[in-house]
Amino acid sequence: MSTRSRRPLVALLGATVLLAAACGDDEPEATTPDAAEIPSDGPTITIGAQAFGESAILAEIYGQALAHAGYPVEQQALGGYRDLVFTAFESGDINFTLEYAASALEFLNGFAGVATSEVRATTEALRGELEPLGLRAFSASPAADFNSFVVTQTTASTMESPNISALTEDMRLGGPADCPDNASCIPGLISNYGIDLSANFVPLDGGGPLTVAALEGGEIDVAVLFSTNGVIAEQSWVVLGDDQGMINADNVVPVLSDEVAEAYGAPLRTLVDSVSAALQTRDLTDMNRRFDIEKEDADAIAADWLQLYGFLD
Repeated sequence: MSTRSRRPLVALLGATVLLAAACGDDEPEATTPDAAEIPSDGPTITIGAQAFGESAILAEIYGQALAHAGYPVEQQALGGYRDLVFTAFESGDINFTLEYAASALEFLNGFAGVATSEVRATTEALRGELEPLGLRAFSASPAADFNSFVVTQTTASTMESPNISALTEDMRLGGPADCPDNASCIPGLISNYGIDLSANFVPLDGGGPLTVAALEGGEIDVAVLFSTNGVIAEQSWVVLGDDQGMINADNVVPVLSDEVAEAYGAPLRTLVDSVSAALQTRDLTDMNRRFDIEKEDADAIAADWLQLYGFLD
């Protein structure tokens, strides 16, 4: 592992989209700061990773890029999901993380339905929610990962069309615990499609192994999985089309404390934005396949990506 250490975090609280995002909100040239530009007395950049593979991979990508450039970096496994992220910021356990624009925005605004499929507007709205917390968002990446509704080939063959609008209310839906409140899950199905699956909802995990196993075993009919989950293609499952435009801009976006951003200034932002600009959705899908199916380590997967794009030269 290229970053300095990984420390466990005790969980402080109990409880936690089809869009082709073409670009982030800035596209800087890939640039690594000169070591002389990095203040020697700056704070350690402690990167928080949620409890799923893609979050760990992203934390390693940005962490290794920063460490290679000379910044002091630590990794912090949060042991949970978004509910722990902002608690960890508040407590000082982390000061940097990789978030998803629409989902983070709706979490912070109490699921007010402000997020849209437009990444720039959604990221700007997120910045407005972060500012009172002493946090900020850098440029969103072209890479996006959103909640997708997935069925097996067998189930798809019984539906009128391979779209969300063809779901029926007798179907069993499985997914993350926040699905009843998430605008891109049950509330979105109700408001956009007039389909209420809440009576048959099975709370599982955030697009992880429990949800995959339940769909594979026939315990649920429809799974809410991350769109970049490598298991979807491996199993030849069907991602249902979002024919009523429910899914919002869940592009990867770095979120960090004002303290870190101000301590390291423009060189830090240039490097972080360069990494974000290089990252593509297809990269996330491939890296998740290596993590979930080939059982490779997140740090090794991240190092390969960074080497490919020249960030470890």
